[in-house]
Amino acid sequence: MAHSLQEYCDWLDERDDLIWPKPPKIVPAKATAFLKPLSGIQGVVWNIYGTLMRITDGEFLLMHDQKMRMEIALEKTIKEFNMWNSMTRKPGAPWESMLSQLTTIIENKGMVGTTAKGEYPHVDLSDVWLTLIDRLERNEYSWDESFYGNMDELSQKVAYFYHSSLQGVEASPYALNALVYVAKLGLKQGILADAQSFSIVRMLRAFRHDGKLPILGKLVAPECMILSCHEGVRKPSPSMYESCLEGFEQFGIEPEEILYISNQLSKDLTVAKSLGMRTALFAGDKLSLRASAKVVRDKKRKPDRILTDLAQIREIL
Repeated sequence: MAHSLQEYCDWLDERDDLIWPKPPKIVPAKATAFLKPLSGIQGVVWNIYGTLMRITDGEFLLMHDQKMRMEIALEKTIKEFNMWNSMTRKPGAPWESMLSQLTTIIENKGMVGTTAKGEYPHVDLSDVWLTLIDRLERNEYSWDESFYGNMDELSQKVAYFYHSSLQGVEASPYALNALVYVAKLGLKQGILADAQSFSIVRMLRAFRHDGKLPILGKLVAPECMILSCHEGVRKPSPSMYESCLEGFEQFGIEPEEILYISNQLSKDLTVAKSLGMRTALFAGDKLSLRASAKVVRDKKRKPDRILTDLAQIREIL
């Protein structure tokens, strides 16, 4: 039976021949916490990248504009999955040929129209690699299906390996403790985030270093977990926020009773605020903070609260 993504990740951890990038040290943002308690909160929603998880470059990237970074990630991926023999021979290094194809596929998928105005298409890296692997298979590419699974399962593992080689992640300080604390208060929790099919697995693995990890379903209500890889659109698509509100509505929780916490102000929190949710800007790391002073001061768009440390959720709630 093929390895699940979780089992595959565990297998990678057992190897001593792999070196993964790591996020740089935290540089505090120039921000002042505003932690006045909020009353009436029944649900808390979290963003992933830049909030619950720190990531190299501060935000999730499908590709990097530094060729050296792309060269390293693609060379490692081509070698790891023995792709070279099935690649079409072209002038230049193998990674350059793969980069050209990767760029074109991502651009094309990013231009796919959505059914509603104001919606933004999500690009799934697993789907991107599925397209590339399908091309390789035409040149007699093969893999160990007993280990990696079928083409869909393989593409997810390749996407995970490629992106782990491109950007490192780690849990934000006190992220797991914050989730556990909110759960112990008896509040419903959700996740509203741009994410890949491997993002939750990667997040939970990062949390392992901070303590015993409870079952995810005991921390986050499945009905309130809204991920771009499942929705087919990415933020700030209004439908993602509406789906989140519908999830909480099943528990009798109204928009004004929900607190959304994110490091991104214009892209995340202002949309949530326009739909009636309460908002908190996480300004704990200069690298990931996405907020302009102009919007922070705007009465209609500014966040209700500002955290410089996720442990401060205790003071707000």
